Amino acid sequence: MVRIRDKKKIALVLSGGGIKAAAFHIGVCLALQEKGFKFAGGTKEMVRQNTNENDPMTIRLYVGSSAGAFVASILAAGYSVESLVNAFQVGSGTSPTFEKSDLRYLKPISYRDIFNLNSSGLLKFIPRTLMEKALVTGGFESLLKNGLKLNGLFSTKGMESYLRKEVLLDNDFSRLGVELYVIGTQLNHSRKAIFGNFPESYKTETTKYINYATISDAVACSTALPPVFAPYGIKRPDGKEFFYYDGEIRDTLSTHVAADNGADLVISSFSIQPYHYTKEMGSLHDYGIPLIANQALYQVVQQKIARHIQYKNDIKGIYNAVDGYFKQMNLPSEHREKLLEIIRARVNYRPEVDYIYISPRPQNYEMFFVDHFSLSPEILARIVRIGFKSGISAMRHYDL
Repeated sequence: MVRIRDKKKIALVLSGGGIKAAAFHIGVCLALQEKGFKFAGGTKEMVRQNTNENDPMTIRLYVGSSAGAFVASILAAGYSVESLVNAFQVGSGTSPTFEKSDLRYLKPISYRDIFNLNSSGLLKFIPRTLMEKALVTGGFESLLKNGLKLNGLFSTKGMESYLRKEVLLDNDFSRLGVELYVIGTQLNHSRKAIFGNFPESYKTETTKYINYATISDAVACSTALPPVFAPYGIKRPDGKEFFYYDGEIRDTLSTHVAADNGADLVISSFSIQPYHYTKEMGSLHDYGIPLIANQALYQVVQQKIARHIQYKNDIKGIYNAVDGYFKQMNLPSEHREKLLEIIRARVNYRPEVDYIYISPRPQNYEMFFVDHFSLSPEILARIVRIGFKSGISAMRHYDL
């Protein structure tokens, strides 16, 4: 059994899925807090003043994709989970649950902050569909290709502005007293993008490491998902602009980012759970195209997550089997260590790293049926409760 207090560096990885995912992550964070975990955050000065550096239960590394990037950036900025709960509640028109005098105030989060109309795209779209009648002669597909040039109904500029103006005392990854990594995908390439405080030498063929973006711009990239949100552009220091979008496109769980940066305990929260038949809700066959399409998407994403977890478990099993066989047969230790070293290098395996995965149960059908972007107080409260119960349930298997 994993003994958490023996760990040296704890990371929290938060996946995407809209406001629904953010609410689930908040519930998970409340559960972790209930179990004794703490969330470090803020500038270097704030972390030094407010955090016990010897506390093994303090989370000091955050990785976020899409909605998870939004939550992670707020925690990394030094706001408590309670402040985040209050911001969503007040933004949705209800009274805050937590009224502690020592809570840092976080401006209420409203639809206006989340849905910033992509007006420039709409202005380009409307005249073309109305005036260029020749498009119709090419058929419906031609109309879609040539008329729907709109790259997203909304822009994530509202979220960027909210973080920059209302949340971040310093909009610089290098000024944080904790580590924050935001995951995106490069639009005009096949590369994953990781935003954070990296040396310029960081570079691979499949991953682009970006150290010149602000935190708020990075989150705006990660939360941009067409057709709802348009890709978000960031200029390099030489002035060339690159566009990025949702961090979940390439990898649904980016737990490797935490392990690559020294975490030996990675707690990962993800909210995607395909619908499993229940008598209360019946068959999706009766709900129509939108929910059937959602189910198809959820099944694809859930399969990616399951494969990710299974791969980690398989590598661990192979590594331990080789180690155990050499010891059982009293084979030379130098050969055992050499073979284990080869395995570690070939598959980027770190035997000291343990992973905890927190997700809804299939019976939590609310996670499937509620809207991804609802700020309804009742819906948010239900999702937070599911996240809390999921977190408590997952942590029962570990020695605190």
